[in-house]
Amino acid sequence: MRLAIFSDVHANFHALEAVWGDIQQQKPDAIYCLGDLVGYGAEPNEVIDFIKTFNIPTIMGNYDDGVGFDLDDCGCVYKDPLDIQRGKQSLMWSRELVTPNRKEFLRKLPMHIRKTIGGQQFYMVHGSPRKMNEYLYEDRPLATFEHVAKVAGCDILFFGHTHLPYQKRVGNTLFVNTGSVGKPKDGDPRAGYVILDLQPQPKVEFRRVIYDVESAAQAIRESGLPPHFADLLESGGVIPSPHLQGVK
Repeated sequence: MRLAIFSDVHANFHALEAVWGDIQQQKPDAIYCLGDLVGYGAEPNEVIDFIKTFNIPTIMGNYDDGVGFDLDDCGCVYKDPLDIQRGKQSLMWSRELVTPNRKEFLRKLPMHIRKTIGGQQFYMVHGSPRKMNEYLYEDRPLATFEHVAKVAGCDILFFGHTHLPYQKRVGNTLFVNTGSVGKPKDGDPRAGYVILDLQPQPKVEFRRVIYDVESAAQAIRESGLPPHFADLLESGGVIPSPHLQGVK
């Protein structure tokens, strides 16, 4: 039994198409999406339609929540004033562009998916079992993971939201962050997702897929969204501070 799990497409249709092509070559038995179909990217409607067309089981992400319910906050918990401003601009832009029927689709997405497959109990969420927009970074204290594992009550917990892929075993629970399809933040601009092979023991493969980053970035620059989002795509989410640019 093999599963494909991806997250955080963020309206990057170019990346989603490339990942889908790679997934088809892997021939998994099931495919799941952990949410955040929209936000930041230039093609939210196309991404939503793709998910609907292929009937991919998908969890509601914080950005899906913000756009689907026309909220004033995307739940991104920014601290930098510039990031807060750009995040607000992205949310308002996405709310304006996404059509009512597609917002209805976002509103109906489940908050989590729980499955038992091949004798393994899976729990799939966007941020964490405790909160949709909790950032469960790899370096969080062990006590945090122990508490989350207790809340989750599963063998394998899949989540996204941080856009930083990793796996970490805590007690009897395997934590797997699938990274991001459409907005990586680990310095690698390639789209990311996970293949899980359950036989003979659960094995996680973090796959990275080359896609047309230039076209995705150009679509953002032509959309009226902050061009900073295009810069982030091209750099894999890592942009040097202004005072460090040009310094080697």
